[in-house]
Amino acid sequence: MPHFDESEVIRLSASPEGRQKIFPMIVDQYSKALYWKIRSIVLSHDDSDDVLQNTFLKAWKSLDSFQGKSKFSTWLYRIAINEALDFLRHKKTLALASADADLSVANCLLADEYFDGDRSQAILQEAIATLPEVQRTVFTLRYYDEMKYSEMSEVLGTSEGALKASYHIAVQKITDYVKQHE
Repeated sequence: MPHFDESEVIRLSASPEGRQKIFPMIVDQYSKALYWKIRSIVLSHDDSDDVLQNTFLKAWKSLDSFQGKSKFSTWLYRIAINEALDFLRHKKTLALASADADLSVANCLLADEYFDGDRSQAILQEAIATLPEVQRTVFTLRYYDEMKYSEMSEVLGTSEGALKASYHIAVQKITDYVKQHE
């Protein structure tokens, strides 16, 4: 399917017929990038697929309200990140109530058939998972997506200075964690 521009999304999302036409293009164009962004936050393939589906459902329901005040990709990223963080909050609540929630992130990743990394990559993911949500999100957006602080500021609604500080603290915590678990 062909790519589209921001003005096309706004124009087509104004009518039910236009939304029907543009939405498959949105899914096609953004699925892979959103999946990997979500995966960097929730870590599991199956959970990432679920969160991605929820992201597109929320985007579909809200598509008629997209006004173009931000880039369309920024709007989608904001939905995806919020859905991923909501998922983690819900999962944490369930894990606290569960007696068998003692498997480490690294062991879970190594057991995941879709994880193609080695032990050191699993330890890195475990280190990232120990970060508070905001630091984890800032780290993954900057490190994996190479997102500029200005764009991150728009997605997360936080100042660039605070984002830089969060990233620096996250890097230090990850470095310390990896050194302890080598």
